[in-house]
Amino acid sequence: MDKTFEKKALRERLLRERLHLPDRMARLDALQEIMRIWLVGRPDTVIGAYWPIKGEFDPLPALHRWKEDGELMEEPQRRRIGLPVVNKVHKTLTFHAWYPGCPMEEDAYGIPKPKDTEVVVPTLLFVPCVGYGPGGHRLGYGGGFYDRTLATLQPPPFTVGLGFTNGFIDDFEPEPHDQPLDAILNDNGVVWPVGPRGL
Repeated sequence: MDKTFEKKALRERLLRERLHLPDRMARLDALQEIMRIWLVGRPDTVIGAYWPIKGEFDPLPALHRWKEDGELMEEPQRRRIGLPVVNKVHKTLTFHAWYPGCPMEEDAYGIPKPKDTEVVVPTLLFVPCVGYGPGGHRLGYGGGFYDRTLATLQPPPFTVGLGFTNGFIDDFEPEPHDQPLDAILNDNGVVWPVGPRGL
């Protein structure tokens, strides 16, 4: 069977499963908590994330709390959150500052993006996973935006995949252009890297 067709079928199955998780709310709550705990002690002041679509986990509540926590520190930090804006010519992403209530508009794909806010350069980047496998490899939507973006960002940010336990693919085979993630969190905890912080 053609690999592209196999990947497409796998992507469609995982998206269907994700949209119909019977215990979805409990999984969302668990991953919010895991993400908040994981962020404690991170030195980053600019974090890139995404606007959730197609049943993705929403990272923004945990990040908004992280931003507020920075303002309450002994020495307050100006923490910023960036959301992706697509460059249609190069098919890469830049990140623009986001905060609750900031003006938004739809991009070429119908996904909300910050309108006329400053460009920020994240040192930590949360990316959505349709699926993921051993070695920190991610299955996305097939557009290659994150892979192209990560290949151009200097210095490269620390990358963290976010997904649900049903997205794990034990025999996932990455393609040569696939960039492995530095860490993956799901509703059970840290699943990559495997070790003291993993399961």
